[in-house]
Amino acid sequence: MESSGRLSCADGIALAWRRLDGVAPTVVFLPGFNSDMTGSKATALSEFCARRGQAFVRFDYAGHGASSGRFVDGTIGRWAEDALAVIDQVASGDVILVGSSMGGWIAVLAALARPDRVRGLIGIAAAPDFTERLMWEAMLPAERATLLAEGVLMVPSQYGPPTAVTRGLIEDGRRHLLLGSPIGVDCPVRLLHGQEDPDVPWQTALALSERLTGADVQITLIKDGDHRLSRPADLAVLIRTLGALLGSPLVSEDGA
Repeated sequence: MESSGRLSCADGIALAWRRLDGVAPTVVFLPGFNSDMTGSKATALSEFCARRGQAFVRFDYAGHGASSGRFVDGTIGRWAEDALAVIDQVASGDVILVGSSMGGWIAVLAALARPDRVRGLIGIAAAPDFTERLMWEAMLPAERATLLAEGVLMVPSQYGPPTAVTRGLIEDGRRHLLLGSPIGVDCPVRLLHGQEDPDVPWQTALALSERLTGADVQITLIKDGDHRLSRPADLAVLIRTLGALLGSPLVSEDGA
């Protein structure tokens, strides 16, 4: 059964987390931008880990989900610090990181910061450098001017209300860009990406693979997959991928 709690940060922000105790390594799920730990991927991972007695942790970044703080105050650097705090203080032992979209970028940053703890990494539509490549570079000159002058730009989202993109997010993101140079992550990495992803081009997985210094990198492309990769068949691919990294038998269709 999952336990839950709140991790207090030095600035007063409280990060909400849920944890399953079990055997190592601890699987840690890192959500995407403006997402949280209650989605279908996190739930599927929790159920899988519970069935096999695997330690599992999921959490919400500052300004997301059940955590305190304002979303508009968040940056890549801040959310990476949140992930490291959870890895250091909530997860135990070695970890396997599973990052969705922005969480894939955060997972790579965490693997660089904790190479002695991270034993594997799964990226689900991983989106390294998205603040620059998919936000700033896609903005019209008038939109950039608004962002620079007002500090925030409301961007339409197909998943709900418009999303606030802040100047701080863009400027801080530039301090954490990865795809312009080799990435010193040598643990096994598995990248899952849908080729019908309207948000993060599947070629991003190829670019990330090319930059990773480790040799054990595999990419799984799902031809009709979208960005979320949350259909039952997509979740089955995720579970099989994690099971293989853990060295366990594949879970049967009935979950036995």
